[in-house]
Amino acid sequence: MLYFQHSSVIDAPVEVVWQFHERPDILQLLTPPWQPVQVVRREGGLAVGAVTEFRLFLGLLPLTWLARHTECEKNHYFTDVQISGPFESWIHRHLFVAEGNKTKLTDDISYIMPGGETVEFFSGLLVQTQLEAMFRYRHFVTKRECESR
Repeated sequence: MLYFQHSSVIDAPVEVVWQFHERPDILQLLTPPWQPVQVVRREGGLAVGAVTEFRLFLGLLPLTWLARHTECEKNHYFTDVQISGPFESWIHRHLFVAEGNKTKLTDDISYIMPGGETVEFFSGLLVQTQLEAMFRYRHFVTKRECESR
């Protein structure tokens, strides 16, 4: 199992950051321009049982990713788990911690690459680098949008 975590402090109350994540267009907003993703369907918002299905591209190869929310406590956290997609396992916990009038936002991910330990060894660093770039972008957009309110 591999782990990834990215945190930042947003200069906005936790309710504002949570509401931003409830937007119906959130995936389009948070998707970096270099990583085209098509949202196929999104049902249920952030609640337990919510489903998101999207298509991403590995070069010209389209991959479908289906995720379901398994935990949700408003203004605190929600967790999505890959039901089907490119990873053997993917659990993504989004944490919102109030720090006075600011919010510490943390994305905490544990995942298993398909193909076992050999594949993880060779492609693990590449995936970590891509995750770091993606979440830096996501947190930049979140900060920009939430702090401008």
